Amino acid sequence: METGKLLLAGLIMACSAAASHAQDEARPDRYQLEKTQNGFIRLDRQSGDVSFCREEQTGLICRMAADERKAFEQELDQLTRRVEALEKQATKTAPGLPSDEEVEKSLSIMERFFRRFMDIIGETRQDGGPPPDKT
Repeated sequence: METGKLLLAGLIMACSAAASHAQDEARPDRYQLEKTQNGFIRLDRQSGDVSFCREEQTGLICRMAADERKAFEQELDQLTRRVEALEKQATKTAPGLPSDEEVEKSLSIMERFFRRFMDIIGETRQDGGPPPDKT
């Protein structure tokens, strides 16, 4: 259950970051394009990231520079390890639900207890035992 909560929180954070990123990209002066022999170089004026771009039929396609790609992959690996550690911790601290067999065993014990208890009450009434205390 805790793992589900962690995943939901991560999904919410990712959606929030994506929405924020989309708003930032909407600024017309955020990127600067410079023509090169092989296409374009795009400078992100907000973050300083540099991307290599080329024109294709679908439009301008941009890829991160090698240094940025390596840094991005390292950060992604670090975040992946953190998520895995959190998921492992969540499974250790939050016990799982009982199995169907364990539930049935518990219900059987409670049923026997309840039946025996009702038998004792019935025997007491038949024997003319003391009336129940109604205070």
